[in-house]
Amino acid sequence: MSSAGELVTERFAFDGGRLVTAYVPRRPPEAVVFAGDGELIAPWGAEIACAGGPATLIVGIHRAADDMHRLHEYSPGFAPERFAAHERFLRDDVRTWMRARFGADLPRERTATCGVSAGGEFALAFALRHPDIIGAMLCASPGAGFRPPDIWPDRIPRAYFVAGTREPFFHANAQRWAEALRGAGAEVRMCERDGSHGDDFWRTEFPAMVGWAFAH
Repeated sequence: MSSAGELVTERFAFDGGRLVTAYVPRRPPEAVVFAGDGELIAPWGAEIACAGGPATLIVGIHRAADDMHRLHEYSPGFAPERFAAHERFLRDDVRTWMRARFGADLPRERTATCGVSAGGEFALAFALRHPDIIGAMLCASPGAGFRPPDIWPDRIPRAYFVAGTREPFFHANAQRWAEALRGAGAEVRMCERDGSHGDDFWRTEFPAMVGWAFAH
């Protein structure tokens, strides 16, 4: 019998009808990961199961259809009101649904954000704004719209970055964040992989990211 779980998709009223997809492990969840680009990342939960990782609930908000709209939701500096609306959607509506639908109410030490490219910016921004909720941020090839802050929260989530050798812009962004977080006293892992932006190393790195986040 396959160890992989199932995908559950729900439509919410947010933004005229936004989909959220959850990967639900076969065993009761030991950890939860919130993500943007949910249609891409939620199915990666099967990779964790195949790797023998912890039973992890992946909850992913689908991306906006318009690329600029997506960027504004994921990076707080461009359109703060749109970012804040998307932030509230995850913080309030999606988390309430998750607890009611799947009975998952896990502490920050078992909760992470994850994102790729612009979604990596959202993973960082949401975690740093809500360190009482998020214990780890998992980020692949982040964009540069959201930069390390001048003032850090009192409690900084742990961070795992991965970037490709053939995407110098995004590799530099990941390095900038890793160095800034280390300087702020955070626990950081930085990995370099052979690849370009959007290559398969994002998906194949995911089980290692999750395993690292919840090894403690």
